[in-house]
Amino acid sequence: MAPAGKHRQSILAAAARLFREQGYAGTGLSDILEASGAPKGSLYHYFPGGKAAIGAEAVTFAGGLVSRSLAALAEEHASPAALLRAYAAMLAEWMAQSGWRAGCPIATVLLETSPGEAAITAAGTAALTDWSDVFAHSLATSGVPTERAVRLARTTIAAMEGALLLARVEQSAEPILSTADEIARMLEDAVEMG
Repeated sequence: MAPAGKHRQSILAAAARLFREQGYAGTGLSDILEASGAPKGSLYHYFPGGKAAIGAEAVTFAGGLVSRSLAALAEEHASPAALLRAYAAMLAEWMAQSGWRAGCPIATVLLETSPGEAAITAAGTAALTDWSDVFAHSLATSGVPTERAVRLARTTIAAMEGALLLARVEQSAEPILSTADEIARMLEDAVEMG
């Protein structure tokens, strides 16, 4: 017998991957079931709200993976600039491994559904805030005033999201790495100014 929640997790992981690679609109429930290996009944058991419920939880799931990765990198890298450069290297590797098919794990879903699907929008807001908070905390603990740290963190996330799009289109890590380098210099200047 499968452990409780096994199918739920496989559905979320499959949905997150498919939404990332082929979009929310381009992914049907049958695609998710096939990719997850879960029986049809489990989809409706765990997600009675249908595709929108899966979308919201997939954004939370994927957003959480990034949040945990960022938090781990923040523990390894004391400076905000080093944190960003390590994050960019990780993103570049993920993109290359996907054959440039994957991008941000939540952006496609959010672009296709926000603000129309409130639960998905809320999940996306929470994920993006979590990511930004990691950078804001790193900046603040490096002496950057809180308000400026928050603005710089949001700018960092926005720049990296754009870099992921460019990397996917150009099928190159260069946009990720060069954008991170430029933003890292801005973060270094902010830390120096205090």
